[in-house]
Amino acid sequence: MTRNGAKLYGARMAISSDRVELFLAEKGIEVEFVPVNLMAGEHYSEDYRRRIAPNARVPALELDAGTVLRESVAICRYFEASQPEPALFGGTPLEQARVEMWQRLMELELLMPIAMAFRHGHPAAKALEQPQIAEHAAVQKQRAEKRIGVLDKELAGRDYLAGDFSIADITAFLAIRFGRLSKIAPEPGHVAVQAWMERVAARPAIATALQRIKDAS
Repeated sequence: MTRNGAKLYGARMAISSDRVELFLAEKGIEVEFVPVNLMAGEHYSEDYRRRIAPNARVPALELDAGTVLRESVAICRYFEASQPEPALFGGTPLEQARVEMWQRLMELELLMPIAMAFRHGHPAAKALEQPQIAEHAAVQKQRAEKRIGVLDKELAGRDYLAGDFSIADITAFLAIRFGRLSKIAPEPGHVAVQAWMERVAARPAIATALQRIKDAS
Protein backbone atom coordinates (compact mmCIF):
# COMPACT_ATOMS: atom_id res chain seq x y z
CA MET A 1 0.00 0.00 0.00
CA THR A 2 1.42 3.37 -1.08
CA ARG A 3 0.79 6.27 1.29
CA ASN A 4 -0.20 9.55 -0.38
CA GLY A 5 -0.12 12.86 1.51
CA ALA A 6 -3.35 14.17 -0.01
CA LYS A 7 -6.69 14.40 1.82
CA LEU A 8 -9.90 13.02 0.36
CA TYR A 9 -13.05 14.82 1.53
CA GLY A 10 -16.05 12.60 1.06
CA ALA A 11 -19.13 10.89 2.40
CA ARG A 12 -19.09 7.13 2.76
CA MET A 13 -22.03 5.30 1.20
CA ALA A 14 -22.23 8.09 -1.41
CA ILE A 15 -21.50 6.63 -4.83
CA SER A 16 -19.12 9.38 -5.92
CA SER A 17 -16.94 9.10 -2.82
CA ASP A 18 -17.06 5.32 -2.73
CA ARG A 19 -15.96 5.22 -6.37
CA VAL A 20 -12.71 6.98 -5.47
CA GLU A 21 -12.16 4.76 -2.42
CA LEU A 22 -12.60 1.55 -4.42
CA PHE A 23 -10.38 2.91 -7.19
CA LEU A 24 -7.63 3.75 -4.69
CA ALA A 25 -7.96 0.33 -3.09
CA GLU A 26 -7.40 -1.38 -6.44
CA LYS A 27 -4.41 0.90 -7.03
CA GLY A 28 -2.98 0.14 -3.61
CA ILE A 29 -2.92 3.83 -2.67
CA GLU A 30 -3.79 5.03 0.83
CA VAL A 31 -5.13 8.57 1.29
CA GLU A 32 -6.34 10.27 4.45
CA PHE A 33 -10.15 10.33 4.42
CA VAL A 34 -11.92 13.39 5.82
CA PRO A 35 -15.62 12.60 6.38
CA VAL A 36 -18.22 15.16 5.34
CA ASN A 37 -21.69 14.64 6.83
CA LEU A 38 -24.09 15.41 3.98
CA MET A 39 -27.23 14.86 6.00
CA ALA A 40 -26.01 17.43 8.54
CA GLY A 41 -25.22 19.86 5.73
CA GLU A 42 -21.47 20.05 6.42
CA HIS A 43 -20.82 20.43 2.68
CA TYR A 44 -22.70 23.73 2.80
CA SER A 45 -20.53 25.19 5.54
CA GLU A 46 -18.71 28.43 4.75
CA ASP A 47 -15.31 26.87 5.42
CA TYR A 48 -15.89 23.85 3.18
CA ARG A 49 -17.21 25.93 0.29
CA ARG A 50 -14.43 28.50 0.63
CA ARG A 51 -11.47 26.12 1.00
CA ILE A 52 -12.56 22.92 -0.69
CA ALA A 53 -15.61 22.93 -2.95
CA PRO A 54 -17.50 26.10 -3.90
CA ASN A 55 -20.22 23.89 -5.38
CA ALA A 56 -20.69 22.13 -2.01
CA ARG A 57 -20.13 18.64 -3.37
CA VAL A 58 -18.08 15.56 -2.55
CA PRO A 59 -15.61 14.08 -3.15
CA ALA A 60 -12.78 16.58 -3.28
CA LEU A 61 -9.06 15.85 -3.16
CA GLU A 62 -6.78 18.35 -1.42
CA LEU A 63 -3.18 17.94 -2.54
CA ASP A 64 -0.09 18.77 -0.49
CA ALA A 65 0.40 22.11 -2.25
CA GLY A 66 -3.17 23.15 -1.49
CA THR A 67 -4.59 22.47 -4.94
CA VAL A 68 -8.07 20.93 -4.81
CA LEU A 69 -9.45 18.54 -7.41
CA ARG A 70 -13.18 17.90 -7.61
CA GLU A 71 -15.30 15.29 -9.41
CA SER A 72 -14.67 11.62 -8.72
CA VAL A 73 -13.53 10.56 -12.21
CA ALA A 74 -11.14 13.52 -12.43
CA ILE A 75 -9.65 12.48 -9.09
CA CYS A 76 -9.31 8.90 -10.31
CA ARG A 77 -7.61 10.09 -13.50
CA TYR A 78 -5.09 12.02 -11.40
CA PHE A 79 -4.14 8.88 -9.52
CA GLU A 80 -4.09 6.82 -12.72
CA ALA A 81 -1.57 9.22 -14.25
CA SER A 82 0.46 9.32 -11.05
CA GLN A 83 0.55 5.53 -10.72
CA PRO A 84 -0.29 3.91 -14.09
CA GLU A 85 -0.30 0.31 -12.86
CA PRO A 86 -2.63 -1.42 -12.55
CA ALA A 87 -4.27 0.38 -15.46
CA LEU A 88 -7.91 1.05 -14.55
CA PHE A 89 -8.52 3.36 -17.50
CA GLY A 90 -7.00 0.96 -20.03
CA GLY A 91 -3.48 0.64 -21.40
CA THR A 92 -3.53 0.78 -25.19
CA PRO A 93 -5.46 3.43 -27.14
CA LEU A 94 -8.18 0.87 -27.93
CA GLU A 95 -8.43 -0.26 -24.32
CA GLN A 96 -8.68 3.35 -23.14
CA ALA A 97 -11.45 4.03 -25.65
CA ARG A 98 -13.38 0.96 -24.51
CA VAL A 99 -13.06 1.92 -20.85
CA GLU A 100 -14.18 5.47 -21.63
CA MET A 101 -17.15 4.15 -23.60
CA TRP A 102 -18.31 1.85 -20.83
CA GLN A 103 -17.60 4.39 -18.12
CA ARG A 104 -19.80 6.96 -19.86
CA LEU A 105 -22.55 4.43 -20.57
CA MET A 106 -22.67 3.29 -16.96
CA GLU A 107 -22.48 6.86 -15.66
CA LEU A 108 -25.27 8.26 -17.82
CA GLU A 109 -27.54 5.26 -18.34
CA LEU A 110 -27.29 3.47 -14.99
CA LEU A 111 -25.74 5.53 -12.20
CA MET A 112 -27.64 8.75 -12.91
CA PRO A 113 -31.12 7.17 -13.09
CA ILE A 114 -30.45 5.25 -9.88
CA ALA A 115 -29.17 8.37 -8.14
CA MET A 116 -32.20 10.39 -9.27
CA ALA A 117 -34.61 7.65 -8.20
CA PHE A 118 -33.09 7.86 -4.73
CA ARG A 119 -32.88 11.64 -4.49
CA HIS A 120 -36.45 12.15 -5.65
CA GLY A 121 -38.06 9.09 -4.11
CA HIS A 122 -36.40 8.15 -0.82
CA PRO A 123 -37.49 9.89 2.42
CA ALA A 124 -33.87 10.05 3.61
CA ALA A 125 -32.96 12.17 0.58
CA LYS A 126 -35.28 15.07 1.41
CA ALA A 127 -32.34 16.96 2.87
CA LEU A 128 -30.49 16.56 -0.43
CA GLU A 129 -33.20 17.20 -3.02
CA GLN A 130 -35.82 19.91 -2.58
CA PRO A 131 -38.41 19.60 -3.95
CA GLN A 132 -38.60 15.87 -4.44
CA ILE A 133 -40.63 14.90 -7.51
CA ALA A 134 -42.15 11.45 -7.09
CA GLU A 135 -43.05 11.11 -10.77
CA HIS A 136 -39.45 11.75 -11.75
CA ALA A 137 -38.27 9.09 -9.29
CA ALA A 138 -40.67 6.53 -10.80
CA VAL A 139 -39.51 7.22 -14.36
CA GLN A 140 -35.83 7.00 -13.38
CA LYS A 141 -36.46 3.74 -11.52
CA GLN A 142 -37.98 2.22 -14.66
CA ARG A 143 -35.04 3.39 -16.77
CA ALA A 144 -32.53 1.90 -14.36
CA GLU A 145 -34.36 -1.44 -14.23
CA LYS A 146 -34.50 -1.59 -18.03
CA ARG A 147 -30.77 -0.76 -18.27
CA ILE A 148 -29.89 -3.57 -15.87
CA GLY A 149 -31.71 -5.95 -18.18
CA VAL A 150 -29.67 -4.71 -21.13
CA LEU A 151 -26.50 -4.95 -19.07
CA ASP A 152 -27.25 -8.60 -18.38
CA LYS A 153 -27.11 -9.30 -22.11
CA GLU A 154 -23.95 -7.22 -22.53
CA LEU A 155 -22.14 -9.09 -19.77
CA ALA A 156 -22.94 -12.54 -21.10
CA GLY A 157 -19.69 -14.37 -21.81
CA ARG A 158 -17.36 -11.77 -20.33
CA ASP A 159 -15.79 -11.23 -16.93
CA TYR A 160 -15.74 -7.43 -16.95
CA LEU A 161 -17.26 -4.63 -18.99
CA ALA A 162 -14.26 -3.44 -20.98
CA GLY A 163 -12.21 -6.63 -20.96
CA ASP A 164 -9.97 -6.22 -17.91
CA PHE A 165 -11.33 -4.82 -14.65
CA SER A 166 -11.66 -1.03 -14.89
CA ILE A 167 -13.26 2.07 -13.43
CA ALA A 168 -16.34 1.27 -15.52
CA ASP A 169 -16.90 -1.85 -13.42
CA ILE A 170 -16.52 0.18 -10.23
CA THR A 171 -19.11 2.71 -11.42
CA ALA A 172 -21.69 0.12 -12.46
CA PHE A 173 -21.10 -2.07 -9.40
CA LEU A 174 -21.61 0.79 -6.96
CA ALA A 175 -24.65 2.04 -8.86
CA ILE A 176 -26.43 -1.31 -8.65
CA ARG A 177 -25.53 -1.75 -4.96
CA PHE A 178 -26.88 1.73 -4.24
CA GLY A 179 -30.04 0.95 -6.19
CA ARG A 180 -31.19 -1.38 -3.43
CA LEU A 181 -32.17 1.68 -1.38
CA SER A 182 -34.76 2.47 -4.07
CA LYS A 183 -35.76 -1.18 -4.60
CA ILE A 184 -33.82 -1.35 -7.87
CA ALA A 185 -32.04 -4.67 -8.29
CA PRO A 186 -31.22 -7.33 -10.87
CA GLU A 187 -34.05 -9.78 -11.46
CA PRO A 188 -33.59 -13.50 -10.69
CA GLY A 189 -33.11 -14.15 -14.40
CA HIS A 190 -30.25 -11.67 -14.71
CA VAL A 191 -27.65 -14.39 -14.22
CA ALA A 192 -24.77 -12.58 -15.95
CA VAL A 193 -25.23 -9.41 -13.90
CA GLN A 194 -25.44 -11.33 -10.64
CA ALA A 195 -22.32 -13.35 -11.45
CA TRP A 196 -20.47 -10.17 -12.38
CA MET A 197 -21.56 -8.45 -9.14
CA GLU A 198 -20.23 -11.41 -7.15
CA ARG A 199 -17.01 -11.38 -9.16
CA VAL A 200 -16.38 -7.70 -8.46
CA ALA A 201 -17.30 -7.98 -4.77
CA ALA A 202 -14.90 -10.92 -4.38
CA ARG A 203 -11.86 -8.96 -5.58
CA PRO A 204 -9.63 -8.67 -2.46
CA ALA A 205 -9.10 -4.90 -2.71
CA ILE A 206 -12.80 -4.26 -3.35
CA ALA A 207 -13.90 -6.52 -0.49
CA THR A 208 -11.52 -4.80 1.92
CA ALA A 209 -12.60 -1.32 0.84
CA LEU A 210 -16.30 -2.17 1.10
CA GLN A 211 -15.81 -3.50 4.63
CA ARG A 212 -13.90 -0.34 5.61
CA ILE A 213 -16.68 1.83 4.20
CA LYS A 214 -19.32 -0.21 6.03
CA ASP A 215 -17.46 -0.07 9.33
CA ALA A 216 -17.02 3.71 9.09
CA SER A 217 -20.61 4.45 8.11
